[in-house]
Amino acid sequence: MRSFLEEVVIEVSQKYGSLEELIFVLPSKRSGTFVRQAISKSSQKTIFAPAIFSIEDFISHVSGLNYATNTEQLFELYQIYFEYIKGEKDSFHAFSLWGQTLLQDFNEIDRYLIDKKKLFANLGAVQEMNIWSPEAKKTQMMENYLSFWNNLEHLYDQFNSALLAKRIGHQGLLYREANTKLNAYLEKNTDKVHVFIGFNALNNAEKELMQTILATTPSEIYWDIDPYFLDDPIHDAGFFIRQHQKTWPYLQNRTLKGPCHYYLTEKRIEVIGVPGNVSQAKYVGNLLKQMQGGTGDPLKTTAVVLGDEALLNPLLNSIPVEVSEVNITMGLPLSKTPLASLFSQLFRLYINKTPQGWFYQPVLALLSHPYLQALWANEPLNQASLLAENIRKHNHTFLSSQKLNTITMNDTVIALLFVDNLLGPKDLVERCLALISRLREKTSRKNDALSLEYLYRFNRLFNQLLNLISNHPFINDVKSLASLYNELLSSETLDFKGEPLQGLQIMGMLESRNLDFETIILTSVNEGILPSGKSNNSFIPFDLKKYFGLPTYKEKDAVYTYHFYRLLQRAKNIYLLYNTEPDVLEGGEMSRLIRQLLSDENIKNQITVHIAAPLLTPMFSKAEEIEKDESLMDLIKVHALEGFSPSSLSNYIKDPMDFYKRNLLKIEDVMEVEETVAANTFGTIIHDSLETLYTPFIGSKLNMEGLKKSKAAVKEVVAQNFAKSMMGGDMKQGKNLLAFKVLVRYVENFIDKEIKEIEQHEIKILGLEEKLKMSLYIPGIPFPVALKGKLDRIDIKDGTLRIIDYKTGKVEVKNVEIIDWASVVEDYAHAKAFQLLCYAAMYHEKSKIDNMEAGIISIKGLKAGLLKFAKKDKNGPGAKKETAITEETLSAFMPQLYKLIAEICDPNFALKEKEQ
Repeated sequence: MRSFLEEVVIEVSQKYGSLEELIFVLPSKRSGTFVRQAISKSSQKTIFAPAIFSIEDFISHVSGLNYATNTEQLFELYQIYFEYIKGEKDSFHAFSLWGQTLLQDFNEIDRYLIDKKKLFANLGAVQEMNIWSPEAKKTQMMENYLSFWNNLEHLYDQFNSALLAKRIGHQGLLYREANTKLNAYLEKNTDKVHVFIGFNALNNAEKELMQTILATTPSEIYWDIDPYFLDDPIHDAGFFIRQHQKTWPYLQNRTLKGPCHYYLTEKRIEVIGVPGNVSQAKYVGNLLKQMQGGTGDPLKTTAVVLGDEALLNPLLNSIPVEVSEVNITMGLPLSKTPLASLFSQLFRLYINKTPQGWFYQPVLALLSHPYLQALWANEPLNQASLLAENIRKHNHTFLSSQKLNTITMNDTVIALLFVDNLLGPKDLVERCLALISRLREKTSRKNDALSLEYLYRFNRLFNQLLNLISNHPFINDVKSLASLYNELLSSETLDFKGEPLQGLQIMGMLESRNLDFETIILTSVNEGILPSGKSNNSFIPFDLKKYFGLPTYKEKDAVYTYHFYRLLQRAKNIYLLYNTEPDVLEGGEMSRLIRQLLSDENIKNQITVHIAAPLLTPMFSKAEEIEKDESLMDLIKVHALEGFSPSSLSNYIKDPMDFYKRNLLKIEDVMEVEETVAANTFGTIIHDSLETLYTPFIGSKLNMEGLKKSKAAVKEVVAQNFAKSMMGGDMKQGKNLLAFKVLVRYVENFIDKEIKEIEQHEIKILGLEEKLKMSLYIPGIPFPVALKGKLDRIDIKDGTLRIIDYKTGKVEVKNVEIIDWASVVEDYAHAKAFQLLCYAAMYHEKSKIDNMEAGIISIKGLKAGLLKFAKKDKNGPGAKKETAITEETLSAFMPQLYKLIAEICDPNFALKEKEQ
């Protein structure tokens, strides 16, 4: 089967013979390449090739103007805006956020040859209606707002005039100028035959230009559409061409050239739902591998068309090695390269800098960037790692360049990246260029060609930025620089080298225009992508657009529909992939285009639909188990000699693997910078503050005067301990200020409660934060074992000795009460009761006190008072509770403690992970 372009070339060749005097005009440059191939295939002898233009190149040729880059347009518009708009002006950064929309509207107005006076008059009236009120008088802000809209026509005129003076223009301006200069062009080209091929949706300027050429000169126009869509009055695939048939005088009473009946030929269509975007790329890779393994070379006539071009990167990593020839028509956006994020992070760092310095998180993120890490590779000291460690160790929340340089001993890269008094955008760009130079030196030694290409392109981009900043003084802050950087970055791509006419073709939707393939793999056929949905990025309201004939989302949907069905016309094998994974934007819904296919009685029998399940091997988690070899037993012996603490034994009860990692291997949580007070730090500050405030009472009774004096010192004491624990954390603002006030309130409330207690009771403080250690002689363990701990407070209340543990977390009565002794070492729910009994045993060993109480004071739940350990005879109401810890109590507890420690020290008892 011949392609559409081959059929057109054969027909034109038969009609005109020689092609030298022909001018082919096509929707894209890529289709022009395939026209050349078709001419080469159909020609039996050497000939002079005809002129072949894309429509945009043809318009530029006729108008005599060059296309201005988007950046040039934005700068020119800002200068006009700054000069002609009255009142307060936006900075370039603020302007760039809405200036792009204004550029798009100016472009649309010219492309559709709209009467500017009428449009801008209506737009001003609409804006005035939006703010009109019969009661309120217009404020100065409202007057300025209306003045802006009423001056848009003048802004538009000045902008276009400034571009024309430089012989450049935006796309719409070139189209309007081409129509103006068309007669002059035709007079110079009277012997030429124009052939327009494969157009569908046309703006008014294109329509006028084509109709004039068709009506006044020998010319042809060929349409790439199947009569199946053309003859259906409601099918969107034929929407535009049906309109042309009705409205173009040239097409009246003429049969359209080009339409052929291919859509209803035999096809195999698979609709495949795949969970996730990356999974789609992997699925395409598997498809290509299967096809490559077949007979012949099917990939020569295969195209992968990306509905969402963001899939390019994962797709490139999914192409099987068996596929040797690949042509990628789209470039890799420079913004998707690893190097782009380095400079974006650096700009954000300076944009978000506060008077205190840089917040530590973006500094750590920047220092961990792979390209910066490469600068310190093979160096004796990795300054980035040392700096990150120092920031975490000393809890630096904010950093100045002086502090950074001091820590790194004036490392040259750190000094280059971080400067407190930046001299402006130009200084930052020059620093970026210096960084690129250093990276290039490092990369050259590794012969990394791809990274060198990245660096070359970014070096060119930053030199362009430097030139723009030098010539435009309004780029005077880092925000404006970042906007300009992102603008330039968005238009830059890395082009892939390949043979455009051989091997597998990978392209975007628009690049597939006029091209035919036997096998089509189309990805991301989701609602919101194909078609893109109701996006209206314009200052011109929908009603005005409809009135003036400007395109709306309805016309854009029809464009997508045409491209979708045109791809399917001549294809034999079609794979339509869509993402089934629900997402904030796309929602995992298949496109309406697929649903329309499935409801088509004439083709639905050729379609199969299925969901591709991810090829995952079920993973069954197995409890971790470690045998106690000689080295592990050595660790246990060391720990036993140092002393088991109640908390380490509680860790074992909770999960032996947790005990192994935390207490034997000493693997602690990764040290992080504390921006706000963490739970453990909160507890430390409370404990240290209470120790400081109650130390004067050791050996004496609590008294009213002393407690009031302590309460008056609370704020100062808490502040000292806050500074000690937070290591430079700021408690004068933000969440830390709130945490500080909460800490002060907790300690004051604790002292208030003590004041009330001593009104009715006598309390004598015996010790605070007292460290105890007792040796244990456990049958069967051949090495020394000890139990150690630190008691928060020991006091005597009305003659009863009490061991008190402070907790800042939530504690309930059930946590300190037990029924049977075995549960105290088997169930982690009783860990707090277990710890209290350990403290009691150690204190009994030291002081031989036969009757005491042990309990927990919850700082957050002071109303509950001292939550005492209790042995109950049963659960439920009516249970008897014994809170006194006597010789008998400890005699019942110690065998359970011995049993637990004996298990830990038994070499034949493996450490097994507990299921949580």
